[in-house]
Amino acid sequence: MKRSIDLGFAERRQAADEARKKLLAKVAPALKTDTPEAIARRAEKAAAAAERDRRRAERDRIKRETAEREKIEAAARAEAEAAAAALAKIAEAEQEAREAAERKAERDRRYAARKARQR
Repeated sequence: MKRSIDLGFAERRQAADEARKKLLAKVAPALKTDTPEAIARRAEKAAAAAERDRRRAERDRIKRETAEREKIEAAARAEAEAAAAALAKIAEAEQEAREAAERKAERDRRYAARKARQR
């Protein structure tokens, strides 16, 4: 059924008020906070929030432990690489010393041979 277009302001306001009251009457039970359902719902939400916080704390702890372990491993790798580099440098210095000694020995041998030919 169509409403008449000639509704007055007071009638439109009264219709809006009635609609608002019907809507409020429909929603009012859900808004009450002292009902057993609302109390149970709040308890479930609190339990879910506590569980969420516990899981977040566990994830954060695992991340911290992993980061710490990786930091220690990186330090150990860096130390091992430094030790390997030092050993390589020592080995290179020893090789250079051996080659220098061999060159000196060869030079001395040639010098001794030249002096032996001159006599």
